[in-house]
Amino acid sequence: MIDFLPLAQFPVSDVEALLDRAFGPGRHQRTAYHIRGETAAIDALSVAAVEHGALVGTIQCWPVALTDDTGAAHPMVMIGPVAVAPERQRDGIGRMLMTHALLAAHTEGLDEAMMLIGDPEYYGRFFGFDASRTAGWRLPGPVERHRLLAKGANVPAAAGALHAAPAMA
Repeated sequence: MIDFLPLAQFPVSDVEALLDRAFGPGRHQRTAYHIRGETAAIDALSVAAVEHGALVGTIQCWPVALTDDTGAAHPMVMIGPVAVAPERQRDGIGRMLMTHALLAAHTEGLDEAMMLIGDPEYYGRFFGFDASRTAGWRLPGPVERHRLLAKGANVPAAAGALHAAPAMA
């Protein structure tokens, strides 16, 4: 049985080791890391999947904002990475982690503007994310535009720069 617990209960070194196993040593060069910068994850939305005392998956969520070309800032929550131990991938753990994070975002009132970089077929089908409002967003690194996804009533469909934002609850 898998338990879902607050990620903050686990040592950063354990989380980092799982992320290295799931994504490899070059993960820090990905655009998502540049977007969120040095901002701290949102503890209330970041979850660990634990089985028999072992960390088998994590999801982290981050405060970001789109500053549009008029200078207005639109706060959002960036979801990811969703990391699952390689030997447990395809067991549905990632989907369960997303479900827990989205429920927590709803409970915390942070689900009106969410974004991620990911597979549009998967995140669209299961969670309602799409790229319909992200075409004008500029990121601090390369991205396949169709993988820049968002959902929520307050997601801006504006041109602007996506970047880290001040810490949230």
